[in-house]
Amino acid sequence: MKTKNRWLIALSAVGIHISIGSVYAWSVFTKPLEETYNWSLTSISWTFSIAILFLGLSAAFLGHFVEKFGPRAAGTLCAVLFGIGMAGSGFAASIESLPLLYIMYGVFGGIGLGVGYITPVSTLVKWFPDKRGLATGLAIMGFGFASMVSSPIMNKLIGTVGIPSTFYILAIVYFVIILASAQYLAPPPQDYVPAGYQKALESGKSITKTDLSQLTANEAIKTKRFWALWVMLFINITCGIAILAVASPMGQELAGMSVTGAALLVGIMGVFNGVGRIAWASVSDYIGRPNVYTLFFAIQIAAFFVLPHLQEAVSFSIIVFIIMSCYGGGFASIPAYIGDMFGTKQLGAIHGYILTAWSAAGIAGPRFVSWIRDTTGSYGETLTVFSCMFIVSLAISLLIRLDIKKIKLMNKEINGGNSI
Repeated sequence: MKTKNRWLIALSAVGIHISIGSVYAWSVFTKPLEETYNWSLTSISWTFSIAILFLGLSAAFLGHFVEKFGPRAAGTLCAVLFGIGMAGSGFAASIESLPLLYIMYGVFGGIGLGVGYITPVSTLVKWFPDKRGLATGLAIMGFGFASMVSSPIMNKLIGTVGIPSTFYILAIVYFVIILASAQYLAPPPQDYVPAGYQKALESGKSITKTDLSQLTANEAIKTKRFWALWVMLFINITCGIAILAVASPMGQELAGMSVTGAALLVGIMGVFNGVGRIAWASVSDYIGRPNVYTLFFAIQIAAFFVLPHLQEAVSFSIIVFIIMSCYGGGFASIPAYIGDMFGTKQLGAIHGYILTAWSAAGIAGPRFVSWIRDTTGSYGETLTVFSCMFIVSLAISLLIRLDIKKIKLMNKEINGGNSI
């Protein structure tokens, strides 16, 4: 069979992620739902939290499904579940049922999000052994940029055809895009090597990067380095998502920004969230994933520490944008890091387990920042706490290197023994 074009595989991955990434535009529905059905802001916000919770849980439980049945079947399942979730949300709105909205958008949509998120990423890592960071960064960048694309469309549709019809239209559009994208997804042939990569290796222009190990998902979760990655991702997401949740009021309180200026800040944050995904993931191909994560945390220790003391809007915004780039970069670099650590045997399943950190952080982050704000009366104290959390992450990112070094020495001894 003719080998598929790996760049079209990447494009298909972007198609799926830019569709399911519309979950980040949920806030567009918040005010219309509040005004139309008199639902409270808190109750409406729970819809998003439930979706993120089920994203992480389904990614963990359905990771084995992706490995067993392949990316095409998993992508098709994503299209069906996400489509049902969106269409069911339209029906829930039409009968004014908030519990049904939780079930359709939160549960069905969230499960579709989970399987759709891990499917193309695990496939791309296998197609791009030479550019793991770049490939996963491309797909996950689509997830980050999705809200910029979908927000104005959703807003226009809500104003034109109403809330239920908007959900119905989006259900059809997303179902078609995800289903079409899924049909091109496929794992690479056995022992696949990209064109020109073997020559580059033989000529010395490229260095062979050997995975630390080849583990199953159940073997991986028994290692210290798995939980090190989990904690690092949890802290990075918790602090980042907390900033996303309160960026506007925080900018107004700490930097004296106007309502319009704070809204502009939030919009531009989305750009840096997306750009950070492709930029940091690409950089990781050259300096290595351990170095990138150490950089993330060193930068954010300083950023969160100085942020409460910046009373000028421009400098405040620049620091927030840097934080957002690290937040996005953490998502994009983790699949390649998993491949480096545990190999590609069950990368989708391992990635799914790791993403439970996202579920936990999606619930903990916004509530944690609100609790500290209510307790201390200031966002400044919250940011100082986050800076301390990143000190923990930095320490873990340095300690994980000892585990990597130990395993490399063991591998060297084993390979040396086999060659005698």
